[in-house]
Amino acid sequence: MISLKSEREINLMHEAGKLLAECHRQIAKLIKPGITTMEIDQFVEKFLARHGATPEQKGYKGYEYATCASINDEICHGFPRKEPLKNGDIVTIDMVVNLNGGLADSAWTHPVGNISDEAKRLIDVTEKALYKGIEQAIVGNRMGDIGHAIQTYAEGENFSVVREFTGHGIGKTIHEAPAIAHYGLPNKGLRLKEGMVITIEPMINIGAWQSKMDANNWTARTVDGKLSAQYEHTIAITKDGPFILTEQKM
Repeated sequence: MISLKSEREINLMHEAGKLLAECHRQIAKLIKPGITTMEIDQFVEKFLARHGATPEQKGYKGYEYATCASINDEICHGFPRKEPLKNGDIVTIDMVVNLNGGLADSAWTHPVGNISDEAKRLIDVTEKALYKGIEQAIVGNRMGDIGHAIQTYAEGENFSVVREFTGHGIGKTIHEAPAIAHYGLPNKGLRLKEGMVITIEPMINIGAWQSKMDANNWTARTVDGKLSAQYEHTIAITKDGPFILTEQKM
């Protein structure tokens, strides 16, 4: 069942989104060689507590952390760890914020120190792919329009699009219907309606699109060990176009 959100509910989620965006901006200032993703996770937990919010994924299906921190070939759901980040790494920080019952979800990939030109291009293309998907998130379009825009752009840049993990609806819980694929055919799939709130979160790889699962049954990584990046926003479908609830650009 897909739930359509009221203006009040969307405003509540936007407040959570604004706090999440500010948290991402602060994380960007912290990331450098030598810091650990566990230190970033602890910063996020304290930051949210100071602002009266909580990390919604902590405890979700037994997950233990405030963030997911995926490094290099990890596609998503990497555990925060005590090993320092190294110059040349890339790291994706993903989190869900609960502020007064409103939820918002966003992921961002960060360079650590000086990264390769290939890694820079991956990050750039992945972020642009997200916004190309968001452009299609308008009333009357279909799910396939979002996925097709992302896939054609990313593959046109000679990268691949992860298939096994998708965006999703979000509202009273982290994951609601529908699933939002980041690949597909135009004018196919469910039609978008005013009041839907979804995440678009393309995961783009340098090599093959397939993933493999770590022994922890959470962390997915590329099958060939090549880099993966991810960008995610929470978006409300409105009569005036897509409303990004987690936008960081001021």
